[in-house]
Parts: sequence; structure tokens; C-alpha cells
Amino acid sequence: MGIYVIRVPDIGEGIAEVELVSWHVQVGDSISEDQHLADVMTDKATVEVPSPMHGKVLSLGGTVGQVMAVGAELVRLEVEGEGNLKANAAPAPASQAQAATVSVATAAPVVAAAPAAPTAAPKAAPAPVRSSAPAPRVAAALRKEGERPLASPAVRRRALDMGIDLRRVHGSGPAGRIEHHDLDAFAAGGGQLQGVGGSQYVERHGEEQIPVIGLRRKIAQKMQEAKRRIPHFSYVEEVDVTELEQLRQQLNKIHGATRGKLTLLPLLARAMVLALRDYPQINARFDDDAGVVTRYEGVHLGIAAQTDAGLMVPVLRHAESLDLWQCAAGIARLADGAKTGKLGRDELSGSSITLTSLGALGGIVSTPVINHPEVAIVGVNRMVERPMLRSGQVVARQLMNLSSSFDHRVVDGMDAAQFIQAIRALLETPALLFVE
Repeated sequence: MGIYVIRVPDIGEGIAEVELVSWHVQVGDSISEDQHLADVMTDKATVEVPSPMHGKVLSLGGTVGQVMAVGAELVRLEVEGEGNLKANAAPAPASQAQAATVSVATAAPVVAAAPAAPTAAPKAAPAPVRSSAPAPRVAAALRKEGERPLASPAVRRRALDMGIDLRRVHGSGPAGRIEHHDLDAFAAGGGQLQGVGGSQYVERHGEEQIPVIGLRRKIAQKMQEAKRRIPHFSYVEEVDVTELEQLRQQLNKIHGATRGKLTLLPLLARAMVLALRDYPQINARFDDDAGVVTRYEGVHLGIAAQTDAGLMVPVLRHAESLDLWQCAAGIARLADGAKTGKLGRDELSGSSITLTSLGALGGIVSTPVINHPEVAIVGVNRMVERPMLRSGQVVARQLMNLSSSFDHRVVDGMDAAQFIQAIRALLETPALLFVE
């Protein structure tokens, strides 16, 4: 038998270190060739590290959240044959705390990208710590949405009186049925009361420390860096999108079955593309270290997408060359790829301006953070029907705010206002979207 050391791979692009975001093996596991061992994150993406051979895991070289240099020891295996390390070499120590961290690590998406941030990451992050750990039998996670726990009416009534959410209780009866003693065990083990029934005023003393690692750390660094380096200013304008919404519905009625349904986003993207022709200083990236602004003829539109792992900004390349349905298909593909972690690195960087929308949750006004090193971001707020005066008559209209932010070092207030007004004119007279 021999010892084989797997090291942090050289991912290229001049990357010297990576963050270890999740383990998929534990000490003592027997693994096969090409088995997924760990996920490591660079400034741009999360990368899977596979095993090059069969073997047994002797030690793990780091803890989740730790930043490791390229070439550092990641996993030590016991293998048949000579391996790549002398058999009498001392194995890397694996502490009990490390083993515990590994055993509870949660896998990150295969691709979970965030823009690069120059701020140095801390070398390690603590494992989650709870002030009161419930007993194993009552430490069940919430059941899935709509899944009804099995319990008798008497147990349900008692759980209501005790303020216990049955979805959190582990059932020891047949088919996971919850019994009275399961409620007792849950309460005795420090189960969280839900603030109903007779327990709504119970004191709560639990605490939980959540390490900021992986994509969430990259997002935090990126937001901090953007606000630290960029002097933001925001501009908000109300847009009457009644005719635009009527056009969208009509296009979907005529072409929806063959070309796909349109949302407002591709129409907004088209308006931005046309407006940017007159305001090229807004379709740009600012390297403030070098003091150079790069303006782009092509519009590489970042689409802010919320995922389970956090906020990502996949890029719709050359949006100026796409018609409405091509744009809609591209946005849908990027959103789906971001959620499933199937986007490549080139699809997660290089945007020249970003479009962000919270859809129905968009609120009235927002102040979006610029996606550094871009110089502008256009935010879309919720569309609502409100009364409006037109030709002396009160009529119902569909209104929506655009809340946008700009880098005041590069974009003057007048230029920003004129740019948004150009977008407004296009959206309020949608026929102009198709006039070159």
C-alpha cells in the first residue's frame, strides 16, 4: 500500500489561492476514481475537485471556509501501489473539530460565481455553533413545503398548546408518525417554540453563528468594495408602461405559442440598448487603479439573478444583436443556469452594464449597488395600476419606477438623467423600440 496526496489544483488565470467551500468525503471513506471530493471557489466560480484514483481517505487538508494556496495538500489517500508519497511519511493531522466541520458541510453549486474583489479573505471561518444543541431525535429539519406531518388530533392539539411546529419534530411512530413522547423529547431537547398558543411569550435565548463563506463571502466582499470605491448617486423616474404592457400581451397572444412568452425584461433590455447608443459613457467599465475608462460598442448586459446560493450576475453577450425573443430566451437560459449552477466562467463575468429587477417584490424605489467595475446599474420596481390625469380625465394607467445608480466619478448627473429619460421615452412609445 502507498500514500497518494491530492493537492489544490492550478485552475489557471493566475489564481494563487482558492477558498474551500464544501467537502464531499470524510476521513475513512473509500473513494473511486473521478469521485467528487470537494468544491473550491476562486474569485469567479466554484470548481469541483475529483479524485484521480481509487483509495481510502486518510486525512483532509483544510476546513470549510479556509483559504488554501494552489499546490497545498487537499486530501491524503491510502492507495494500492506506491502512490506519490513515501509510505512512512506522517499523515497530515485531522482534528476532531475539522472532522466535525467536514461532516456537516453543505455542498455548494457546481458553478457559483461572483465578481472578483481585491479584499483579502480571512484564512478560516468558524464552524456553526449553537448555544443549545437539541437531542438527535428532535433535530429534524423543516419538512418540505406542503408536506403534512403525521399525527393524531390529540397530538396536534397538544403541539398547538405547547407552541411547537410539528414540521420540526421527528416522529418515532410508524411511517414517521409523531407521538406524545416525541413532543416531550422535542421540548426537553431545546426545540424552538413557535410563539402560538400558551407559549407565545416564552423567553428565547438561542444563538447561532453562521460563517460567511463561499459565494456569500464573495458577495459580501464585492458589495463592500463597490460601496467603498464607487461614489454612488441614484436617479428615480416614473414610467407609464400601459402601452408597453398592451404590446407585450398582444405579442404573446400572436407569437407566444411559437416563439415563447415575453416578459418585460427583454423590452427593457431593448430600450437600454437603444438609449446607450447616445450615451456610450454609461456602457463602460472604470479601472480606477489605472485611471482608465473602457467604453464598449457592444452591450454585454448583466442580469442580476437571485439563487439559493446568493446573488449572481450572468452576462447576456451582445444584447444589441438580439431581437426580443432571442433576448428573452437568453435571459431565461442564464437565469436557469445560475439557479442550477451550470454556467461557465465566461458567462459570469465581463458585463458592461447591469439590469436588476425584483419583479413583484420590486417595491416603489430602490438604490441598487453598482456591479464594480461597471459605472451604472438600472433597477426595475414593481408595476402597479394607479389613477392618472390624461387630457383632463382621470384614467387608470400601469406605472412603474426605474431606480438606477451611477458612478459619479465617470457619469455626470445630467447625462444620467438624460439616459433614463431616453429609456422612458422608448418604453412609453414602444413603437420606437423597432425603429432604427
